[in-house]
Amino acid sequence: MRHPDAPAPGELLGAHYGQCFGCGDEQPHGLHLQARAGEGVTITAEFTVQAAHQGAPGLAHGGVLATALDEALGSLGWLLRTIAVTGRLETDFLLPVPVDTVLYLEAEVRAVAGRKIYSTATGRIGGPEGPVAVRADALFIEVKVDHFIDHGREEEIQAAMSDPDQVRRARAFEVNP
Repeated sequence: MRHPDAPAPGELLGAHYGQCFGCGDEQPHGLHLQARAGEGVTITAEFTVQAAHQGAPGLAHGGVLATALDEALGSLGWLLRTIAVTGRLETDFLLPVPVDTVLYLEAEVRAVAGRKIYSTATGRIGGPEGPVAVRADALFIEVKVDHFIDHGREEEIQAAMSDPDQVRRARAFEVNP
């Protein structure tokens, strides 16, 4: 179920961390993925494949496409108002994705059982109704903020804890940074 305090449908979710490769705006070669809340427990997002994201000449690297799906799936936590990490990500690559392509992403939560969040996502070429190029099914595991404090690098943890915007994001999930 969508949390009653979740962002409204159409609302831009924003980056969860400025240095995040998936959504952070401070990452020069990152994906800069911007997700929007959808209806129910869904999000939509767009990602433009840049030259820095290629594997084979002129085509997106499969790992980058998997990262885009992982980021979209991870954004669903905003709608549940929970912090979760990827436990499993199964990705199917159906079509090549050329550089300069805009990939339209949709993700949704399928089920929640205890700390487990089951979700699915698709990436389409040419618009929300275009052909599916990549899809993923995922299992996310709910964690507390201590997970990041215990396992992250000290300098990044301290920088995040001194960033008022990062503290605001943590409060959105009703946790102490």
